[in-house]
Amino acid sequence: MERETPSAPPRVPAGEARLIAQAGMVIMLGQVASRVLGLVRETVISHLFGATGLVSAFRVAGIVPTIVYDLLIGGMISAALVPVISDYAQPERREELRKLMSLLFSLAIVILALVVLALELGAPLVAWLLGGGLSPSLQAETTRLVRLIMPAILFFGLSGVATGLLYARQRFIYPALGAAIFNGGIILGALILSPWLDIASLSLGVVLGSILQLAIQIPGLRDLRFDFSLQLDHPGLRRIVRLYAPVLLGLVVSEVGIVIDRNLASRTGPQSIAWMQNATTLIQFPLGLVATATSFAILPSLSQFAIAEEMARFRRTLATGLRMVLVLILPAAAGLLALATPIIALIFEHGAFQPYDTLQTAQALRWYLFGLPFAAVDQPLIFAFYARKDTKTPVLVGVFSVLVYLVVALATIRSMGMIGLVFANSVQWASHALVMLVLAHQRLGLLRGQGLLLALSKALLASTVMALMAYGTAKGLKAFVGGGLLEEPLIVIGAGGVGFLTYTLLVLLLRSEEASLLIELVKGLWQRRRLQIDVTSGGK
Repeated sequence: MERETPSAPPRVPAGEARLIAQAGMVIMLGQVASRVLGLVRETVISHLFGATGLVSAFRVAGIVPTIVYDLLIGGMISAALVPVISDYAQPERREELRKLMSLLFSLAIVILALVVLALELGAPLVAWLLGGGLSPSLQAETTRLVRLIMPAILFFGLSGVATGLLYARQRFIYPALGAAIFNGGIILGALILSPWLDIASLSLGVVLGSILQLAIQIPGLRDLRFDFSLQLDHPGLRRIVRLYAPVLLGLVVSEVGIVIDRNLASRTGPQSIAWMQNATTLIQFPLGLVATATSFAILPSLSQFAIAEEMARFRRTLATGLRMVLVLILPAAAGLLALATPIIALIFEHGAFQPYDTLQTAQALRWYLFGLPFAAVDQPLIFAFYARKDTKTPVLVGVFSVLVYLVVALATIRSMGMIGLVFANSVQWASHALVMLVLAHQRLGLLRGQGLLLALSKALLASTVMALMAYGTAKGLKAFVGGGLLEEPLIVIGAGGVGFLTYTLLVLLLRSEEASLLIELVKGLWQRRRLQIDVTSGGK
């Protein structure tokens, strides 16, 4: 039985911490590419189509593949696929892994093809459920866009299965590239097809992106031969179903909440969904870079420690992940809060996107930022329960948080309109994260001696000072520049740079261990890259 020294906060050994950081860095670099291309995608959409009712119709259609993917595949990756497949990842179980992989791909093809067919037939009902507040002409356009986008579900699903297999085998590069390639497909579809197909080019771009996302991951599975198989009595499949069944129930409740949210948003104005989506894109940028990258980086280690009942290492690994999330997500939220309007103007305000759209998107973004740190901390906590094969607890907490959302949304939508729904989303994220944190402490002793409160206080102090410096610099630069084409770029780059340097200096002065680890890792990667360049060039 492992004992922990009470006199000092336990830490993950340096080697393990570097492995976690390296895995997180690989995923994070992929997320950087994905999020940058995601911003380019949104910039292209806003330039070509603005924030009109047609864009809201596309957003409604675009959420359908996401909902199906989350229900059938997305939630399964972290809750069941990675924990179960990790047990088959040893070299001596290679043949068992191949059989399980073949079964998973075969089932995905059959089930997802049937789902696509059903949704093609029921597209008008789907458009009404998600966008019932839109005008009849916009609902008809939504129906057309839904039918065009449906084939993407099949490719999304197969790509998700591939992602789970690659993560379980700790091959992070291929999935990291997948999301970037997906965004590239949408960009190509919009730029090439929009002169002829208008808004429909976006739906076809989603289909193209989903195909490319699957194709980029196939090389990572080249050492496993695929055979069509429907061996439903496979023990691995039974374990996956047993773990995922509670998660599916919770996801159903969660997705019902999303459907209600979209329906309510469609009743607050034809442009509301477009504004909310633009703000959500900016929220997802740091959330993907920080929380998703860190969570998937620690999940394989957490699963292995849970299997071996090494709970001290389990707690240390989880705490390290949470501290890294806090050190990175708080300055991101503070920076977006301080520079919301110039960032949105720089990214979106051109072409058909008007200054009024910038103001409305900025307002939505500020209310979303309230819940961003909670949503980021929540992901590693959920994955920790999944690693311990406990999928019921996050589900129950998820049901509770959806009820919280509904209460707040219905209480505020009449007086606050679109912002009431955004506020309700933030309260939902906060309630889920706080309950998960309490449960993690009760069951894992997570908060005892792990340095979480110390890391939080340091990051919060540094982020507050950073936000004030960035906001003051932005005000000064705006007065100095006085308008023109270079106003937003200079403000964002200048004020953002001042904020970044301020935060980096403060966390180093405050001796933040997690920030120092990330800086050392970046230095190591840079030095390794320089060495490779020197070797390639013959030392010249």
